[in-house]
Amino acid sequence: MEKLLINDIKGILEKLKDVMVENRDYLIEIDGVMGDSDLGLTMSAAFTAASDLAVDYSDDDIGSLLSKAGMAMAKAAPSTMGTLMGTGFMRGGKALKSKSEIGLQDLYLFWDAFMTGLLDRGRAKIGDKTINDSLYPAILVLKEESDSTTELYPAFEKALKAAEKGVEEATAMQAQFGKAAYYGEKSRGVIDPGSIVGKLLIETFTDYFNK
Repeated sequence: MEKLLINDIKGILEKLKDVMVENRDYLIEIDGVMGDSDLGLTMSAAFTAASDLAVDYSDDDIGSLLSKAGMAMAKAAPSTMGTLMGTGFMRGGKALKSKSEIGLQDLYLFWDAFMTGLLDRGRAKIGDKTINDSLYPAILVLKEESDSTTELYPAFEKALKAAEKGVEEATAMQAQFGKAAYYGEKSRGVIDPGSIVGKLLIETFTDYFNK
């Protein structure tokens, strides 16, 4: 697979909804260790809203759909992570404005803008033990791959491995941001739930392309 059309984006949003609903209890569990235990509910609500919006979307503008999906997420889940997801999708959608067909280079631009949105809005840095620490290495891989191939699945398969490694590295980090930061050294060795969300995002795209 080298190109995506509007129906593929709708399919990915539906798949993201399914993945977040399936992982709701797991995200609640790991978020409860050092957080508010609401991450699973937040992600389920956010991506359900995005998928529902996509069902009724009738244009072929991929960027517009992703931006509107981001707005729906932010409205449905106005918590920290819901706002970050909304911002990421709105920024990413803006990068793909007016495109009715996208490839690997476009997907890199989407994720690069997504990442910039998270860094701007969330104010957490790479290395603070957050979602950034699984997404950032995956996006670096997509940048490299987009210079040498147009095939989506193998590029995202490599990005997923980078995201998984990012989760492992984030687990070993001391939290510097959010409620987890209050735990100091005790946060080392504890899975960061945000990094899991980042991995799930890349994993869902990868799975969609594996067909």
